[in-house]
Amino acid sequence: MNKNHKKVYSGIGGQAVIEGIMMKNKSEYAVAVRKSNGEIVVKKDTYLMMQEKFKILGLPFIRGIFSMVDSLILGSKTLEYSASFFDDEEIVEESKLDKWLNEHLSGKTLSIVMGIVTAISVVLALFIFALVPAAIGSFCKSTFNIERHFVTAFIEGITRIVLFILYIKLISRMEEIRRTFEYHGSEHKCINCIENGWDLTVDNVMKASKEHKRCGTSFLVYVMIISIFLFMFINPPTLLLKFVSRIILIPVVAGVSYEILRLMGKFDNKFVDIISRPGMWMQGLTTHEPDRSEVEVAIKAVEAVFDWKKFKEANFK
Repeated sequence: MNKNHKKVYSGIGGQAVIEGIMMKNKSEYAVAVRKSNGEIVVKKDTYLMMQEKFKILGLPFIRGIFSMVDSLILGSKTLEYSASFFDDEEIVEESKLDKWLNEHLSGKTLSIVMGIVTAISVVLALFIFALVPAAIGSFCKSTFNIERHFVTAFIEGITRIVLFILYIKLISRMEEIRRTFEYHGSEHKCINCIENGWDLTVDNVMKASKEHKRCGTSFLVYVMIISIFLFMFINPPTLLLKFVSRIILIPVVAGVSYEILRLMGKFDNKFVDIISRPGMWMQGLTTHEPDRSEVEVAIKAVEAVFDWKKFKEANFK
């Protein structure tokens, strides 16, 4: 193993899918999935991001919003692909609702229903992470006669962070989510292994850190922290206007958070370590230590889109 402590930005990233990993390098991405019989299948394809199609969308503070949209689109696509292996191979006991939907709905109608379910999920998430914290902040203001707005904005922000932690804690109790978090850890370990200048082997990857500064979890943490400071200067007179302002300003907060995340990933010094620490702490909840078989899948995904040997030769002589 290369003992060089220098860390070099590789530009690759990815996400965990069902029993596998998606890794992306520029416009190429690969999905590696371990099937029930132990076989690892790898699918390679291309995805052109919005900012590559329209250069204006690549400007600082704008690119973060559209990068988030691209991540959601590609993430949904690769998750659906990984799930297809287990829909065909595994017999899953259907709920009464699932049976009714499959028997009575098909084609476009079923797609519409699933779209409605997705929309309801988004609305519910906005309710939990936007309206509830705002309501609690307003409640504390009136109950305890808090005159300074920055105090209630701070309470609102802390409430949002606590709700997020409780949500992650709750879903991590599910077996499927726990394994997804393990694959999430293997993704980070592979990238850290490469950016440390080590050979991409199972042994080296297992020794690498499962936290990474460019993680989407860190992005969400920056969103929550930045929103605390931003909303200290915005004080709508009613709860409804406060809620609306939180929704409208999501693109602003996301744009700033994305720029911070990019900077954290490109530099490696004491200052960056301090700034990135909250996000790394939160990754302790969303990444788990993978086993060797999960790391093998991650390596397959990386090698399909990234020449780590060439990267090492160019940056770690």
